[in-house]
Amino acid sequence: MNRQDGRVIRSEAPESWWEAVWTDAPITTQWDDGAYTGPGRGRTPSCSNSMPTMVFSMLSALDVEAGHRVLEIGTGTGWNAALLCHRLGDMNVVTVEVDAHIAAEARARLMAADFHPKVIVGDGTRGYGKDAPYDRIIATCSVGSIPVRWVSQAKPGAVIVAPWGPVYGGEAVARLTVTEAGTLTGRFVGSSAFMRLREQRRNLPPTSDFLDENTWPAGGVESRTTLSPDDVGEWIHMFAIGVQVPDMFCRVSDVREDSYRLWLFDRGRTSWASADYVRGEASFRVVQSGRRELWHELETAWRWWYQQGQPDFDRFGLTVDDRGHVVWVDVPANPVPRWAPGARVRNH
Repeated sequence: MNRQDGRVIRSEAPESWWEAVWTDAPITTQWDDGAYTGPGRGRTPSCSNSMPTMVFSMLSALDVEAGHRVLEIGTGTGWNAALLCHRLGDMNVVTVEVDAHIAAEARARLMAADFHPKVIVGDGTRGYGKDAPYDRIIATCSVGSIPVRWVSQAKPGAVIVAPWGPVYGGEAVARLTVTEAGTLTGRFVGSSAFMRLREQRRNLPPTSDFLDENTWPAGGVESRTTLSPDDVGEWIHMFAIGVQVPDMFCRVSDVREDSYRLWLFDRGRTSWASADYVRGEASFRVVQSGRRELWHELETAWRWWYQQGQPDFDRFGLTVDDRGHVVWVDVPANPVPRWAPGARVRNH
C-alpha cells in the first residue's frame, strides 16, 4: 500500500491488494469522471467497486432465473456483469456504461475471465432497446427518477432493482415490478449510498446564489427550535424529509468539535435557512429568509415521520405511474405527503 496517498497497487503490494479487494467495503476506482489521475483522492468519486454485501443483496432482490435476460445500467469494473454471466450465460446479459474508458477496461477484464456480455457505451437513461424486452433491469448507480426507457424495455412482470433517493439525501434500493399497464410498484429493500447516474446528477446551485455567508444572518428572521439539527441527519431522516420536500437540499459549514451550522436551500433559489447545532444545548438558533420557511418545512416533515412510528426503509415503497413517483408507507394507499414549493409551513 502506498501509505501517502492511500492507494493499493497490485504490482507493488499483491498481498495488501488482495486484502483490499476481499474486504467488505466499496473501493473507489475513478475520481472526477477520470479528470483526476494523481495520487490520493480527487474531489468526487465517480466510479467504484461496490461492497460485496451490497452487490449480493441487490442480486438477491433481482431474483434472476435461468433464461432471464438482464439489462445492467453502470458496468463499472465489470464484476457485477461477470456474476450475472456466470448465473445466466453471456448471451443473456447486456451492460451499459457511459464512460468509454471504464467500459473498455471492464470489457478487457471480462474477456480475461472468459465472460462475454454485450458491453454498450451509452447514456444509461436510454437503456439498450435493440435487445429488449428484458426480464430484469438492475442499476449500479442511484437515480431520483426511473427513466421511462427502462420501463418500456421491460416485460410485463419484469423486476427493476435500482437505488433511489430524493435531492435532499437518503437513499434506498427499490425493488419494483412492471405491471401490465406499464406502471411500477414495489418496496425498498435496504439503505444504499451509490454515485448518481451521470445524466441525473443534482447540479445544485452554490450558496453564493442565496447569500454572502460573511454577512450572515443577512437580514433573516431569527427564532429558536427544540429540534436538534443533530437529530435530523440520519440517512432515514434525510430520506423522509427529502421525499416530502422534494426541491430542498442541505449543506453543512463551520464544523467544529462540538458545533456546526446546517444550511437549507431550495432549488428555485427563493429561500434559505440555517440552524446552529451546539452540543449540550436544549434549543438551537434558526435563521430563515425568503418566501418559504425551510426550517419549519423540515420540522414538519421530520415530525410526520416520527408520528408514523419512525419507519425504516423497509416500510417505505414506491409507485411510478401517471402521477409521477409516489413514495408510500406500508401500503400504496398511504402516500407520503409532499409540500408544494412555496408553501408556508408554520410550526413554531
